[in-house]
Amino acid sequence: MSQFRDFNLKLLVIEELMYGPEPLLPVYDLPMRLAERGVADPASYALANGLHAEVLPQSRAHFEALEIPAELLARVEELCFDAGADVFRHCAPAWDGEDDLFDVRSLDDLALLPNLREVTFVDDGVLTVPNAAEVFAARGIDTD
Repeated sequence: MSQFRDFNLKLLVIEELMYGPEPLLPVYDLPMRLAERGVADPASYALANGLHAEVLPQSRAHFEALEIPAELLARVEELCFDAGADVFRHCAPAWDGEDDLFDVRSLDDLALLPNLREVTFVDDGVLTVPNAAEVFAARGIDTD
């Protein structure tokens, strides 16, 4: 199994494979999991417990432990660096998008995505890697 060094890039890959139009991984549903524990509103829960600016521990544990087979990684052809990704809501339900919680700081893990051909929201999303455009260009990845 492939190991990601940048947790936030892994989350964007999970976004594509789990919450995309054709999910290839079982969906992690934080609201449903919290409802099973009697929590009706994930955002209120996060705020009440001082967890509004971090990934909930149960979500972090789930996504860190999630193993993504190389054959699924090879199916990722597009990544969107949008701060509005669904996966972020399942990690930090009260996150307002105004800080760097989900910023991708390294593109070293692109080697795990051999068929990545396009990335979007490069300038307006959660990508904070200096010279990212050059990294993508060197790999033949379009930036729209």
